[in-house]
Amino acid sequence: MSEKQLIEGCLNGNRRAQEELYNLYARKMMALCLRYVGDRETARDMLQDGFIKVFTSLHLYSGAGQFEAWMRMIFVNCTIEHLRKKDFLRDTVDLESIKNLTEEETVVSKLEADRIMELVRKLPSRARTVFNLFAIEGYSHKEIGEMLRISEGTSRSQYARARQWLQEQIGQTGK
Repeated sequence: MSEKQLIEGCLNGNRRAQEELYNLYARKMMALCLRYVGDRETARDMLQDGFIKVFTSLHLYSGAGQFEAWMRMIFVNCTIEHLRKKDFLRDTVDLESIKNLTEEETVVSKLEADRIMELVRKLPSRARTVFNLFAIEGYSHKEIGEMLRISEGTSRSQYARARQWLQEQIGQTGK
């Protein structure tokens, strides 16, 4: 079935279409959830919550733009809401002690993507969320500030600190 047929089938309550849509996107959405929440079990819960939200909100999809992008937005919002409810976005971890690095950023290309994502998952919740939203999802710091209810400056600062910490970790791996 085409994506359009799957969507129509889901709207009509077709379980096979729902299963196919789930199977088509579950892996990508799981990776997204894992980037935000950091542990596999919570990410699985977020995956289920996200798909429930997708299926219950499918009638709101206008067909304009890519369906996957629409889904990603739902999953990002679900994970942010989860983090907000659990108060994970109020990190008290002191990232100020992170040292500035002088090593070239080309070291990043030497690491496997899985290793980089493993490092991202180790970031404190707020820094990880800001990093994901900015570097991976492409949101602006202003949009991130509105989504997380923080200032634009805080978003910029959290991103810079997360980036520095990741560079430090990558530098240690490369030695």
